[in-house]
Amino acid sequence: MAFLNYPKEIRKLIYTTNIIESFNASLRKYTRNKKVFPNDDAALKSIYLAAQGIRKKWKKTRFKWTQIYNQLYICFPNRL
Repeated sequence: MAFLNYPKEIRKLIYTTNIIESFNASLRKYTRNKKVFPNDDAALKSIYLAAQGIRKKWKKTRFKWTQIYNQLYICFPNRL
């Protein structure tokens, strides 16, 4: 229940998982065909390259991102 202490903008960001689910689904598209990687570095590189490709496709910004960013900056000044 600790997240109830945050402002409503941050709470909505925390409990909204559509962005995360969409990103994971996009990653699965890239890695579905490759079941076995020769080593951990190869798996990390593949995921990194997939994430870079996904990032280029995402053009939309988060609704009211400026307000959310300001609230995050107030709550976590040393982290942003």
